[in-house]
Amino acid sequence: MNPEFQRLVQQAAAGQSQSFKDVSRFSPSDIRLGIQWLMSEEQNDLAQALADAGVALYPLSEDILAMGGLLAMTRQDWSLAIELLRDLREVQQDRTQPMTYRMLARALYCNLDPAEAVQVVDQGLTFWPQDADLLQEREVMGEHLLAMPATGLQS
Repeated sequence: MNPEFQRLVQQAAAGQSQSFKDVSRFSPSDIRLGIQWLMSEEQNDLAQALADAGVALYPLSEDILAMGGLLAMTRQDWSLAIELLRDLREVQQDRTQPMTYRMLARALYCNLDPAEAVQVVDQGLTFWPQDADLLQEREVMGEHLLAMPATGLQS
């Protein structure tokens, strides 16, 4: 991380600064590292402010979208996680990694959309048919869907 940016992030974590208005001088990589550091220091509100600034400045940065999605999941902000991870998938297109599919599926599942979550896992499996984690995710989600009561069938 750029030493100047590191000082800025540390000052914010110490309560000496509440703003990331000057963050535009720094690279997406610096911002990602800053978010990671703030998360490791359990400064999730500041990490979220930095992630928001990073997304505003670099909306196509895979690093920032991935970290922002992970942070949103940590904060259980499912709708934001879904938005950022969908954006990440759009940027990556056919380079989308299995972890991105898994994170998006879990965010959808936690946001009470299990059917779409399974669709996302299935999409991931079309690109990564042998990925053990995606296969396991599909199995677990499929079992949960089978155990759910059917809706709209009662008269």
